[in-house]
Amino acid sequence: MQDYEESVSFLGTWGPYQRRVFFLLCLTSVPCGYNLLSVIFLVATPSHHCHIPIHSNLSQDWIQASIPVQLVAGRPEKSSCSRYELDQVQNLSALGITPSLDHIQNLTALGSNPDVLLSSLKQEGCKDGWTHSTEHYQSTVVTEFNLVCSDQWKQPLTSLMYFLGGLCGCFFSGQISDRFGRKPVLFGAIIALSIFSSAVAFAPSWPVFTVLFFMLGLGQIAGYIVVFVLGSEILIGSTRVLFSNLCLPSFYVFGMMLLPGTASLVRSWRHLSLIMAVPGLACLPLWWLLPESPRWLVSRGRLQEAELLLRLAALENRVDAPNVIFLPTNTEKTASQKSESLSFLDLLRTSNIRHITLKLWLIWFSISVSYFGLSFNMSGLYGNPFLNYFLVSAVELPAYVASWLAARSLPRRLSFTSFTLLGALALLLIQITLHSNPAVTLSLVLVGKFGILAGTGVLYMYTGELSPTSIRNTAMSSCAMFSRVGSSVSPYLLQLAVFYQFLPWIVVGSLSLLSVLLCILLPETFRQPLPDTIQQLALSQRFRWPWDSTPPPKDDGKSAKDQTTAPEIICTTHL
Repeated sequence: MQDYEESVSFLGTWGPYQRRVFFLLCLTSVPCGYNLLSVIFLVATPSHHCHIPIHSNLSQDWIQASIPVQLVAGRPEKSSCSRYELDQVQNLSALGITPSLDHIQNLTALGSNPDVLLSSLKQEGCKDGWTHSTEHYQSTVVTEFNLVCSDQWKQPLTSLMYFLGGLCGCFFSGQISDRFGRKPVLFGAIIALSIFSSAVAFAPSWPVFTVLFFMLGLGQIAGYIVVFVLGSEILIGSTRVLFSNLCLPSFYVFGMMLLPGTASLVRSWRHLSLIMAVPGLACLPLWWLLPESPRWLVSRGRLQEAELLLRLAALENRVDAPNVIFLPTNTEKTASQKSESLSFLDLLRTSNIRHITLKLWLIWFSISVSYFGLSFNMSGLYGNPFLNYFLVSAVELPAYVASWLAARSLPRRLSFTSFTLLGALALLLIQITLHSNPAVTLSLVLVGKFGILAGTGVLYMYTGELSPTSIRNTAMSSCAMFSRVGSSVSPYLLQLAVFYQFLPWIVVGSLSLLSVLLCILLPETFRQPLPDTIQQLALSQRFRWPWDSTPPPKDDGKSAKDQTTAPEIICTTHL
């Protein structure tokens, strides 16, 4: 790859060609970010209680009294899945008893007859359906298909299928793009986002919606990964670092921030699904403005096509291209690298890379559960959900700036452990303020999200620097797959609140702490040459302080000249 960058250095790093590609690729990430957390709004569960039919001939006071009241976090709330038997309630109403709402809330006597207690009445399920709150949502998948009470298990399963779609997209997109090209897979993913966003709006049943939602998840992550790869291969030098570490994630977050605003204006899940297709459709004309990756064309032996793209780029940048861009020696090296390609199993074959791989997989899984678990647990916070999600998305912008600045001057382990530890401590403190001070709780959530996201930005760079060149793409893809496994588990974190209301926050914070401990056991890579082969990897140490950037000595057979400069690693993307 270094030979390739030397061959195309005549283009420079920031001409009109690079600026066009830079900006347009950032735009193509907006549909991916816009759809990322759509599951939170489409499958939201508003507060609900049993429906009392009008033909029951009950007064409004008796309709309110027919729903049992229970204490939740010290506050009285109506039961979501039961009501008093209507026959008994109608008998009490026929006797002329008037319910006292104050007494009802304390589960005491009804009106003038103190011997009759609500708690003594038999309860039944919601035989006539449910009444859902319309304070924030006019309709959601949960309210339309009644995914509550006995069918409540379907709600997290829907989210699980969405993230499983992302896992499959992560697994297949890299292999398909390596074979057929970056550009077709990118726009194929954008088309899939638009098609399935529109299709879910017409889903007649929950099973059909779930299948379509799986397909939507597949396109979401596949599109972002290919955008990242395409930009990383076209751009070089500091432009590539700025693109992958800061600007691409910022546009992605901008798309995330647009969704809460749209959802607050469009309260119907079917209408919201249709609108979610718009950003993808708007990006389709970019097909004629974005080039294929010349680096990929060279790796496939299609040198004439690569040279044609580079000569057109030279014309746009108003620079002269050499008569021969790719020398035969470069072509021979590329062919040699292809023949020596390694497989997924090589990540576990030898002890030096196996220790690093297993720790990285656990870190990626833990940090992904924390990230998405925090997003899903937002429903447990008080206040406007749209504003809460907007703030949690907006805090990602300073998080990416912080990770970019840290990556320029601080050791990787120190940066990751500091950011992630900050996030973990903030999330663990939430259980103290969750019900007593909503403003402080929201602030802790934002600090937690900031720490986790800043740590994640460093983690992408760290993973790339720990992986040998010969198997770096495979290593990054395997870590991204474990990240998708973590996001698939995260919807079920809310179910842990049944056992203990603070348990979801404890799990999220504890997993972040686990990733910190595992990171301390990894080698440092800051200002060190990138390993080209598995044999050059340092043995994973049992313990080294995060701020110690001195690596263990190793003999990799490289000359002193090779050790003086380390190629820049392209490194960050989004969970």
